[in-house]
This record gives sequence, structure tokens and C-alpha cells, in this order.
Amino acid sequence: MRRPASSESPLLRVKPSLDICLEVQDHTRLTRSAAEFFDLKGSADPQSQAARLTDQFLNQNRALLDLLHVTVRRDYDGKDVLLVLESGSNVGAVPLISPLTAKPDFGLVVQPRFPWSGIGPMLAEMGWLISPSPLRLPLLKRSERRVPPWVLSFMILARLKALLDRLERRFEIVREVRPAPKGTVDWADYSTRQMSRAKFLSVPCTFPDLRDDRQLKGAIRYTLEKQLRSLETQREQGSFVHRLISLAEALLLHVTGVPTRRPNPTELQSWLHRPLRSEAFLEGLQAIDWTLEERGLAGLSDLEGIPWTMRMEEFFEAWTETVMRTVALRTGGVLAVGRRRETVSPLSWEPPYLGSQRSLIPDLVLQLEGMTLIVDAKYKRHWEELQGGGWQQQSEVLRDEHRQDLMQVLAYANLAVHHNVICCLVYPCSEATWKSLADRGRLFHQAQLANRGRRVTIWLTAIPMCAHTSTIAGPLADQIQRAQREHAAA
Repeated sequence: MRRPASSESPLLRVKPSLDICLEVQDHTRLTRSAAEFFDLKGSADPQSQAARLTDQFLNQNRALLDLLHVTVRRDYDGKDVLLVLESGSNVGAVPLISPLTAKPDFGLVVQPRFPWSGIGPMLAEMGWLISPSPLRLPLLKRSERRVPPWVLSFMILARLKALLDRLERRFEIVREVRPAPKGTVDWADYSTRQMSRAKFLSVPCTFPDLRDDRQLKGAIRYTLEKQLRSLETQREQGSFVHRLISLAEALLLHVTGVPTRRPNPTELQSWLHRPLRSEAFLEGLQAIDWTLEERGLAGLSDLEGIPWTMRMEEFFEAWTETVMRTVALRTGGVLAVGRRRETVSPLSWEPPYLGSQRSLIPDLVLQLEGMTLIVDAKYKRHWEELQGGGWQQQSEVLRDEHRQDLMQVLAYANLAVHHNVICCLVYPCSEATWKSLADRGRLFHQAQLANRGRRVTIWLTAIPMCAHTSTIAGPLADQIQRAQREHAAA
């Protein structure tokens, strides 16, 4: 395999390969021919064989499919046996067991329906609250070329930072010339070399000393330098890459006192077998190994890749939190965040051992003067589908899910301390859709609900999946201030 040119990322080496991965976007459906997927076109009876292999394939991979919240079922259209995939909110890639070889020769890739070019700046603007997580599974036969290398670089830098923060010092046998004896003195060398030159205060000593692990630090420096070279080739991706470069440079300052060195497999194995290994230590060594082996996130090129996943529900909740923090600054409100357990309201069951859900945890609660705004972020397609047609034109499944969303956010209304309560459901949308709705004055849909003296208002709105926090927060802050003025005038 050719080495990368100087203008290429040192962590990218890809070639075209056969299609052995099932690929789907989140919250979508994919239908594939089972005979085509298992390459049975030359079989004497491809349909019956495809049906048997499909059943075996589903039984073998059910737990792996659940990691990405993907359901797969077998169907038949009268001509062909079909694999029908329906994805949820998780994105990522996992290996799948082949019923032909009983090995992880197949793979499943779930792509975010919003492009990485937009997700990257959002990750940086939200302070990297959410990032892809590697899975402890066999490597896939592919690495994802369309997932930018900076995604893996961020995961590696985060692990190396945790490793450096927890790096234990160890005793090393040191040989030094000291002004006074310490440990074992090499008297023969002292008498023949030092005393003969009148260096009576130069005593050669060998002793154990508590020092940083220079070999491991040298391997960390090698890894950081290689990641930094990779990030330097991606500056055009956006300012968030510059932040990653700054993080890599800051970590390099911790290891500048040791020479850079590429560790060999024997050294990695010896580090792995150390006693009292912490989780951060093991994950840091894994990050070093990924860089040495030039791994990529698993997906659709021909290198072996790292299985990974990212919960887009958590991603969108963190993005909504970032936007609402700007809204809170503009409106003078106090924001409580469910991610930090600041909005937890326990449920007291009697008898306690028969209770089901133990607490209510709204995503975000914004306390304002005389008003409480409760925000529930939903990473679903509802907003754009509702904009595309009326309520009666939607499927029964979508309408049922939307009813559940409404019931959930209305249950949170009982937690408010004010009589004026706004329950807001927030959905994602594209930047183009958001701009179109803003231009037409249709960003917000609202309804009133009389509730025993309380004034409960329901808002349905959307925020775009793009990193323009101040622009996005403007209409939300204006809508809140308008509601405050209406409440004051009532």
C-alpha cells in the first residue's frame, strides 16, 4: 500500500472495495435484496437459500443491531427476499456476523442525516459535550472515509488527555554521577576515573528513583505529533479543527521533556499487563494503538475500522442546551439542565417497591420573572414532515409518537413554580428549512391549555443543525420576551 503524499492526512489510506456493508441514514428505512447482499445470484435456488440465510443472519446479529437501534426484518415482494432496515436515533458502525462464514465479514453503517460538515462546528461550539464512542467489538473490514479524520482525532486526544492527567510515576533504576553517595556506589569507577582526575565530588551511583514513565510519555508524544500532522491537513474544515490543534499543542507541552519514540508491540503488551490499570490508562493505550495502526472509524472504505456509535438524541439535546444558554443570557433567565441532573423531580410511590419510573427529568427548564419555560428536545423527523403536509396526511405511527411527545412535555408542566408555563417541543431541521420558516414567520406554532387556574402554552418549534448559536437564539429570545409582555398586560 502506498504511503500518503505530504499534502495528504497521514491517517488516511483508502482504496475502492466491494460493498459488504449495509448503509442507512438515521430515522430512515432501507430495503435490500437478500440474494444480492449474500451474493446468491448464481445459486440454483437463490430465493429459498436467501430466506434461510436471512433468518440465520438476523438471529446471529440481533444484539449488534440493537447497539445502533436498528431493526431488520425479512420480507418478500413476490419476486425477491428482502432485508428491510429501519434505523433510529443512533449513528455509527458495527460488524455483523456472516451466516456464510460465522465471522464478522459484514457491517452496518448508520450515517447522520445531517452532514458531518455541519455536525463538526456544532460539536466545537457546544464544547465537545458529546462525541462518538468506540465499541469493544471486532474491527470492521472497512474504515469510514466520509467520517472526517478529525472525529477520531478528537476521541484520541480526549483519551490521551485523560491518560496524562492520571499517568502514575514509577520507580526506575537510574545511574548518575552525584556529589554524595546514594544507593549503590561504583567504587571501582570512582577510584580509577574520578579520583585520578581529582573529581572527588563526582560519585557514580545506581539507585531507584520515582520518575515519570519516559518510555510511555515518548509514545504519547509520538501519537500527539502524528495526530497534529493529520489535523494540520484539515484546517479548511473550519475553526473547530483549529481548536483541536490547540488542544494537541497544549498536550504536547506535557511531554516536551522526553524524546519522541514509536513503541513496538512488545512494549504495548507490557504496558497492558501492568498491575492496577485504570480505565483511563487502558483507553489511552488503545488510542496509541489506533494511531500506530492508522485506524479509522468504521464504515465504507477498505481499511479495518473501529466500531463506534453516537446517540444523536443526546447530541441534539446538548445542541439545544447550547442554544438555550444564549437565550438565557438574552432574556435574563436562569437555566437548569437535565444532563447535569438539575431538573430531577423524584416520584414517591406507595408502596415504593411497586413504582415504575422514579423521577421526571425535563431536558431544560428556563426560570424567568413570572414564567417558566420547559424545553424538551426531540431528535425526530416530525417537524419537517408536519410542515410537508397536514395532520391527517401523516402516518398513524408519526401521529402516535407526536401525541406521546405532547403528553410528556405537558406532564412536566406540573413541575413549574409559576402559574404561567410554556411547554416547548424542539425538533431539528436543516438550515434551509429554518431560514424559510423564519422568513415566513412560521418558526413557532402554539396552543393554549386551561389547567386549573394555570396558563399553559404549548410551543412547537425547530432549530437548525448548524453552528450559528447567536442567530438561532434570536427568534427564541424574541418569542419569550413577547410572551412575557403579553402575560404582564393580561
